[in-house]
Amino acid sequence: MNKDKRYEIFSRLRAENPNPVTELEYSSPFELLIAVLFSAQATDVSVNKATRKLFPVANTPETMLALGVDGLKNYIKTIGLFNAKAENAIKTCQILIEKHSSVVPETREELEALPGVGRKTANVVLNTAFRQVAMAVDTHIFRFGNRTKVAPGKNVLEVEMKLLKFVPKEFLLDAHHWMILHGRYICVARKPKCDACIIEDLCEYKDKTST
Repeated sequence: MNKDKRYEIFSRLRAENPNPVTELEYSSPFELLIAVLFSAQATDVSVNKATRKLFPVANTPETMLALGVDGLKNYIKTIGLFNAKAENAIKTCQILIEKHSSVVPETREELEALPGVGRKTANVVLNTAFRQVAMAVDTHIFRFGNRTKVAPGKNVLEVEMKLLKFVPKEFLLDAHHWMILHGRYICVARKPKCDACIIEDLCEYKDKTST
């Protein structure tokens, strides 16, 4: 795929949604960190349902730590892998209090040192909370990169690196959101909705479903 085509793809995605935001509900970097930690192998909808009850009660490292692992589990038991997530969240709260004065750090290294926080979670927090250029490649973005040929790669890291290299600079901050939303609602896994796709004529996917 050439750079002109990539530029047009992201121009159209931006024109359709000039100010994209995550579908996770949060009101602080800490709330976002916890929501993203909970969202691994779970839907944003299921996470939001749980955090709507949790965050009014505990939305700081101190108040969440006070719940303890069992107390936190009661709020998030509807989310997949809730046992491990509760333990990681409580350990993360402890580290934030002890090492970071209860403030979510703004570097990848410090974020990835927190329990349950991998590269993808760190990238979401860096990009969404702190507006740093970072590309969190989930299943939707991995599919988008490979299917459209914007950034094909064998694994998520390869796709991430290609996106950072090939996405035109003016789109880098918000590209992550556009691709997730496009993959979630249009370029879906089983049968992409090519008829409803605003970049269908630019996409290099060979098995388009449009007629």
